[in-house]
Amino acid sequence: KTHLLPQPEYRRVIYLVRDGRDVMVSYFHFLAATGQPRDLLTLVTCGPELWPCQWKDHIEAWMANPYGAQMITIRYEKLLVDTTSELQRICDFAGLECEPTRLKSIAENASFENMRLRERRLGWESKAWPSDRDFIRRGKAGSFEDEMPREALEEFVRLAMPTLKRLGYP
Repeated sequence: KTHLLPQPEYRRVIYLVRDGRDVMVSYFHFLAATGQPRDLLTLVTCGPELWPCQWKDHIEAWMANPYGAQMITIRYEKLLVDTTSELQRICDFAGLECEPTRLKSIAENASFENMRLRERRLGWESKAWPSDRDFIRRGKAGSFEDEMPREALEEFVRLAMPTLKRLGYP
């Protein structure tokens, strides 16, 4: 698991793609929880100040696959609505055989509701994560629609529209 850009040593890659507008909202909440508050407009525009590049550049770098890795792309939004099928695609890519009933069980155990219950019962995996904040926050696609200020949304769309379109995001 990495948030880095492609590296020559990454030879088989499962690339998880999420609508960048939701990524910005999620990252905003992550930074706030870890004591690094920023506003969403700053997150949208500053890019390399906080991470290696802007969302669109990260996507384009991975889609270019500069080191010729074997790669499968999984969309977060499809994973939410058709988890079992997406898990089957991952198994096929990895050369793993898994019974459909097992995949269904895995999907149920990894559901938003079950992950949230697990976090509330056991805490988050990282002890550095604040105990008074949920890491598993909303678990839905499209949260930018009610959480992203208009100015930040417009700027994100201005910067990333070709990439959003390339990935089929409306």
